[in-house]
Amino acid sequence: MDPENPMADLLAQAQQMQQQLMVVQNEIASTQITGTAGGGLVSVTGNGVGEITGISIDPKVVDPDDVETLQDLVLGALTDLAGKREALTEEKMGPLTGGLGGGLPGLG
Repeated sequence: MDPENPMADLLAQAQQMQQQLMVVQNEIASTQITGTAGGGLVSVTGNGVGEITGISIDPKVVDPDDVETLQDLVLGALTDLAGKREALTEEKMGPLTGGLGGGLPGLG
C-alpha cells in the first residue's frame, strides 16, 4: 500500500479483481454441465452461460402414447442443468463477489 496515494492502491485492487473476474467468467463459460432426469434416461448438456449444447434421450422412454412423460423428463433434465449451472457460478464467483452484495448480472 502506498500511504501517499490510497486511490492508486484502490485502482490497482479494482483492476486485479476485474482480471480475476474475467478469468472466472471464461472458466464458467467453457465448463460443460449435464442435467439428468429419470435416472439418466434423459440428459441435457450445456455450458455455464446458458447455452444448450446437446440432449440425449434413451429410446425406452419414447412412447407415442405417453408423450407427457417424455416432456416431463426433458423439463426435469433442464431444471437439473439450471441448478447445476447456478451452483457452478456460485462456487466460482462466490470468493470474488462475496463482499459485493450479490452476483453479477448475466451469470446466474
